[in-house]
Amino acid sequence: MDKAISEISLALGNDAVSKEEDILRSHGYSEWSTTNIDRLPVAVVFPSSTADVVKIAEICSKYKVPIIPYSGGSSVEGHFSAPHGGISVDFMNMNKVIEFRAEDMDITVQPGLGWMDLNESIKTSGLFFPIDPGPSAQIGGMIGTNCSGTNAVRYGTMKDWVVNLTVVLSDGRVLKTRRRPRKSSAGYNLNSLMVGSEGTLGIVTEATLKLAPIPEKTGVAVISFPSIKSAANMAIDVIHRGIPVGAIEILDDVMMNVVNRVGATGRTWKEDPTIFVKFVGSQATVADSISQVKQISSRHGSLTFEFEHDEERQKRLWSARKEALWSMLALRKSGNEVWSTDVAVPLSKVADLIELSKKDLEGLGLLEAS
Repeated sequence: MDKAISEISLALGNDAVSKEEDILRSHGYSEWSTTNIDRLPVAVVFPSSTADVVKIAEICSKYKVPIIPYSGGSSVEGHFSAPHGGISVDFMNMNKVIEFRAEDMDITVQPGLGWMDLNESIKTSGLFFPIDPGPSAQIGGMIGTNCSGTNAVRYGTMKDWVVNLTVVLSDGRVLKTRRRPRKSSAGYNLNSLMVGSEGTLGIVTEATLKLAPIPEKTGVAVISFPSIKSAANMAIDVIHRGIPVGAIEILDDVMMNVVNRVGATGRTWKEDPTIFVKFVGSQATVADSISQVKQISSRHGSLTFEFEHDEERQKRLWSARKEALWSMLALRKSGNEVWSTDVAVPLSKVADLIELSKKDLEGLGLLEAS
C-alpha cells in the first residue's frame, strides 16, 4: 500500500495525495449514511484529468490496491465506504463543463461537477438537466448510483439521461461506452453496465448527458390527508390516470412534526400526512393537471389543498420536503444515529409498505418518519 501511495505521489505530485485524518474520515464516513464501517481509506488522491486517473489505476492494479471513486459524498447508502481500506479518488479538481451543445441538447462534463452547478451554467439556454438528488450530489456519484430524485416520476433516473461515458478500467485502459448520436444501436449497451455499478467496473472521468427543455410553466401543491393510506392512494390514483406531474412525494405526520419542531422552513405546517406535488408543462397542461389533482385529492378525503404559481413561493411551499432529512439530523440526541434509506415496491404496494413499515418500527421502539 505504501509503495502505491509513493508512486502515485511521484506521478501526480505530493499536493495530489492526502493522508490527513480529517480528510480520510470525510471520505469514509458520513453522519447521514446508513452504512458506516470502522475502516477508512488509507489515502485520498485528487486527479485533475483522465490521464491522472489512468496513472492511479495502473499503479493500484500493480500493487492490488482497492480504488473507491468519490465525488459529492452525499450518498445515504455508504457507496463511498472503504471496507478494504484502499485509495479514495476524489474528483473535486475535475468539475468542469467540457462542451455544451445546445443544438444537440446534450453536454459533456467531468464527474466532479454538481448537477446544480451544471444547471446554473446553462440556465440561459432554455435547457436543463432534470435529475435532482441531494443538492450536493455530483455527476460521477449520480452515475455510479443510478440516482433519481423527486423528478423521477416524470423524468426517470440517471440511466435515462446518459449518452456516453469515458471510463478508466481497473488496469488503466480507457474506453468510451458508445458514440454520441442518440439513435445508435451498434455494439453492446455498456452504459447500462456502468450506470449503477458504484465504481466497481470502472471509473467515470467524462460523461455526455442529455438535456431537457425548461418547462414553460411550473407549480407546487401541498395537500394534507387524514391518514397515510389515503395520501398514498391519492398518489397512486394520480399516476394511474396519467396526469403529467413533475414530482409527487409523501411526508407522514411524524415527519411534518419534526419539520415544525426544527423550524428551518420559516412556517408552521399541518401535522398530518402530506402530499407534495410539482406541476410542469405548458400553461394549459399545468392548469388542467392542477384541476384533476384537486378533484382526485378531494375524492380521497383531503383536508387542505394549498397551491402556488410564483417561483419563490413554490420553493417555500416545497421547503418541508427539502428539509426533511436535515430536520431529523438536527433533532437526534447525543449518541443516536439517523438511518435514512430508499426502498422500491410495485406501485400497488406503496400504501401497504408505508403502513407496515411504520408498524414494525414502532414495535421496535424506534422513531420513524417517512
